[in-house]
Amino acid sequence: MLRRLATLIVGIGLATAAVPSTTAGGVTCPSPLPMGADQVALDPADFVGRIDNAYLPMAPGARWTYRETDPEGARQRVDVTVTSRTRSILGIDAVVVHDKVTARGQLVENTFDWYAQDACGNVWYMGENTKEYEHGVVVSTAGSWEAGVDGAQPGVIMPAQPQVGLIYRQEYYAGEAEDAATILGLDEHAQVPFGHFRDVVLVKEYTPLHHRFLEYKLYAEGVGMVLAIAVSGGSDREELVRLDSPPA
Repeated sequence: MLRRLATLIVGIGLATAAVPSTTAGGVTCPSPLPMGADQVALDPADFVGRIDNAYLPMAPGARWTYRETDPEGARQRVDVTVTSRTRSILGIDAVVVHDKVTARGQLVENTFDWYAQDACGNVWYMGENTKEYEHGVVVSTAGSWEAGVDGAQPGVIMPAQPQVGLIYRQEYYAGEAEDAATILGLDEHAQVPFGHFRDVVLVKEYTPLHHRFLEYKLYAEGVGMVLAIAVSGGSDREELVRLDSPPA
């Protein structure tokens, strides 16, 4: 359940909000965050070896299990696991995250996402290798991209300091992957099988490649994404049912 979601959808404008220009250990934080086809030049020296953003922590060994349900009641299971592997992208050691979707035990989608965090706390999306399956056979790799390859640019999946009205791109590979996001709220509530969460960040996701697509995602501090609701271009609901944290 979302508190005040309808009010937020109607009442919040989409004006760009700049991120304050701050420094962390002598590193200048990006201001503003990239949008659209903006070119960015990331310095590997500005990145850290861990991802501990408050709203998207990714400790190696952590696993989130989600239940995705469509309007007809069909269910899929989504397992997201932070591996101990990294991939060098633009000279940056990006964390490899495995995202597997199954339906009745059959593989539907198998994706390896690549993320990295800068010293200011922004989590950057560096690319993905994704495959869709039917009856055990790969039928599509659409949406795969890697920053620095064929003009693809990295984006931000979670800012260091979420602010209402902040707009940023999540990925950019012309004609293939152009997702963007706007932060709509910082103090929402979400009820999912894993529990009830307060003060969650509400993010609106969309893409110019499919104008009818619109999805809302909610992120809880110390947990990550707890709920995703497609409100246009689909009406699936993806909710967190289990979180396995790595040993301390």
